[in-house]
Amino acid sequence: MPYDESVPPTRRRRSLLAATAFVAVCLSAAGCGAGDVVGGAQAEPRQGGSGTSAPPPSKSAPAPARTTASPTPSAKPSKPSKPTGGGATGPLSGKTVVIDPGHNPNNHLHTREINRQVDIGTTHKECDTTGTSTNSGYAEARFTLDVSHRLRTLLQAQGAKVVLTYDDDRPYGPCVDERARIGNQARADAVVSVHADGSAVGNRGFHVILPGPVRGGAADTSKIVEPSRDLGTRIAGLFVRATGSAPSNYVGGNTGLDVRKDLGGLNLSTVPKVFIECGNMRDPKDAALLTSAGWRQKAAQGIADGISSYLNG
Repeated sequence: MPYDESVPPTRRRRSLLAATAFVAVCLSAAGCGAGDVVGGAQAEPRQGGSGTSAPPPSKSAPAPARTTASPTPSAKPSKPSKPTGGGATGPLSGKTVVIDPGHNPNNHLHTREINRQVDIGTTHKECDTTGTSTNSGYAEARFTLDVSHRLRTLLQAQGAKVVLTYDDDRPYGPCVDERARIGNQARADAVVSVHADGSAVGNRGFHVILPGPVRGGAADTSKIVEPSRDLGTRIAGLFVRATGSAPSNYVGGNTGLDVRKDLGGLNLSTVPKVFIECGNMRDPKDAALLTSAGWRQKAAQGIADGISSYLNG
C-alpha cells in the first residue's frame, strides 16, 4: 500500500475517458484479456471497504526467498543506489529509470522515526509506514523489493540506467519526501513506486495511481500530470497482458487507474511518476499470486513493458 497513506482510498467512480484510455492501451497491447487472472480464474466484482495497514509479520512467519544478499542496515541512512546499467546498447540506452520499492521491512522497529511528520507540499504526513502483509506473514516490503530487483534486471538488459531509492541498505525509510527527491535529482525519465495493497477480502486486482493536479508549498505537479498519466496507462495495459490479472474491482471503476492528491511521493515529484498496487495482500486469491516467484517475474515484466512503451513513445 502507499507508504504515506495508512488507509487506502474508498472506492470511487472513474470517468468514461479514463476507462476508454485504458481499454485503448489494452487493445493495442495485443489483446490484454482484462478480467482474467493467472490460472484462468475470474475476478468477481464485490463491494469492499477500505483496508488498513496490517501489523508487521510475526517472527514465526516463514521468511520469503531473497533475490540477493543484503548488508546489515547501518546506523545512518545510506545514499540511494548508484545508477546501474546503461552501458549496454539497447532501446533504453540513455534513459534513466528510478524504481521506488515501497516501505522497509524494518520500519516497525523504528516507529518514532517513521511517524515523524514531513512536508509534502500541501500538508504534513508520516515519514513512512510499515506497509501491509499477507495473512501468512509475507511482508509487502519484501514483495516490493523482490519485484524491484526483477524489474531492474529487465530494464538494464534494455540499456537503461536504473536507480533504486532503497535496496535493503538502511534501518528504516527513506521518508516519502526523500523518495521523491531521489527521482528528481536523478532527472529520471520515469519513476515507478512498487506496492501491494492491504484491503478487504474479496477486493482483488491491481491499480496504478496517478498524480492529480496539486500546487502548494514545494508541491507542483502541473508539468507531470499528463506524462504520468501516459506512463501509468501504458503500465496498466501491459501489466494485464503480462500477468493476466484483472484491474482492481474496488478502486478505479475497473479501469486499473486511480488519481490521488494526497501522496507525498507523487506531490513532490518533478519528473513523471506513478505508483502501482500489484494486488491485495489480504485477499487469499491475490495473496497466492503475490507470493509466487513466477507471478512476481510476470509482474516485473508487465511494469518493464509499460516503462519501455512510454520511453520509446
